[in-house]
Amino acid sequence: SKSCVLMDGESGRILYGKNADLPLANASTTKILTCIVALEYGDMDGTVTISENACGQPKVHLGMHKDQQFRIKDLLYGLMLHSGNDAAVALALCSAGSVERFVGWMNETAQSLALCNTHFANPNGLDDDENYSTAHDLAILTRYALKNPEFLRIVSTRSIRAAGRCLTNHNRLLWSLKGTIGVKTGYTRAAGRILVSAAERCGRRLIVVTINDGNDWRDHSALYDYGFSLYQTRIALRRGDAVAELKLLDGSLAVLKAGEDFSCVLKDGERVSVRIQYPRFAFRCGLPGTPAGVGSVWAGQTCLGTISLIWGECE
Repeated sequence: SKSCVLMDGESGRILYGKNADLPLANASTTKILTCIVALEYGDMDGTVTISENACGQPKVHLGMHKDQQFRIKDLLYGLMLHSGNDAAVALALCSAGSVERFVGWMNETAQSLALCNTHFANPNGLDDDENYSTAHDLAILTRYALKNPEFLRIVSTRSIRAAGRCLTNHNRLLWSLKGTIGVKTGYTRAAGRILVSAAERCGRRLIVVTINDGNDWRDHSALYDYGFSLYQTRIALRRGDAVAELKLLDGSLAVLKAGEDFSCVLKDGERVSVRIQYPRFAFRCGLPGTPAGVGSVWAGQTCLGTISLIWGECE
């Protein structure tokens, strides 16, 4: 099955999705999490001695040999630009001491990001029934990973000399599509073509994920055109706007107002609503302009964030 997601990189709002929460094999896009876990647990300035396990990995590899030494930084570039399966295992071993422990860290990180339909069985994405994700989860993961400046620097690199060879990024959108900043390609015969990418235009960042998509370059370009043209960052609420009513103990209603401006990504004509998170009720109305609680801001069925509330007038 084909699936895709277009996500706003700032808020995490899904702007378009198809089969977005369908768990599917995710091939080498697994390496997005391998990279971020290695960055968070490892030392980019360190070196690693290549094990027999690492250099014996199948399919795409950097051609390393047992007992060779490489900089961890070079292995990270080999992982993300060249998709080296040997680099993935080498990074797992030097970070955690064993592949199993490193995969445990990967799954702990996935759980901490609430990737509900994701599980990892290895650090490189080789076919395994226990290695799967969804377009939505991969977008959430990518949004998180791009907050790490080293990750962003690596995945946006077009080519570099590292690990004793010239590495060229497999993501051809970096050359063909305005504003592209990475992130990772993936392919196995079982999983099909998978592409996770991110692009920035006019200060906005969007993330696109496609799984099992034979026309992924074209579809990513079309989704970016859609997202950047139809959605804009707007001030949806201004401080002092009446946004909700709160029931008081005597049965009367108090007006609650936005305590701050709230900006978000919206289409033309799209409106937001505010749901009171707390308090659920009050004994009496507070002084106008004083803090009253917190509300969540919604566009349709999507929560866009939270906003502070202040007391308005009472009936």
